[in-house]
Amino acid sequence: MPYFKEIFDYARTLDPQHRPLTYTNLLMAAGGKDKCHQFADVICLNRYYGWYVQDGYQLIGAKKAFINEMNQWMNTEPNKPFLFTEYGADTDAGVHKLPSMQWSEEYQCEYLTMQHEVFDMFEAVVGEQVWNLCDFQTGEGIMRVDGNKKDVFTRDRQPKAAAYVLKERWETK
Repeated sequence: MPYFKEIFDYARTLDPQHRPLTYTNLLMAAGGKDKCHQFADVICLNRYYGWYVQDGYQLIGAKKAFINEMNQWMNTEPNKPFLFTEYGADTDAGVHKLPSMQWSEEYQCEYLTMQHEVFDMFEAVVGEQVWNLCDFQTGEGIMRVDGNKKDVFTRDRQPKAAAYVLKERWETK
């Protein structure tokens, strides 16, 4: 770990404004496993519980796993702020399913609501940024049908149901 400390210390010397130092932590380095957290002033997390981890009908289990990880973070770094820099669930605009299923607008809304409930449980969470504003094209692959669709607006900037979930959240905060 001395190597990480050297990198973070060097980064601090390069910033004449002395801004807070952060980095983005992906899910593979969960609370208790991450090796860099002690060097940062703000911890940024990209989390996809309910999409890439315990997805679909496992949404309740995803919430429990997410809460467990956040509890681990609170034990590890009780005095640092946390910022969620990515979270989201792909949604094909116009697809509706009851009960909700992945790729439906209902699932995306349930997913976002679950994420927000977990964020709100922890005072250390100081910000959130859903991935992403508008759908966009990606390369071909089996995980994406005609692009990334975790977004709250379509490629032609029409709102999905999730846009209204976020609007209500942000207007009432």
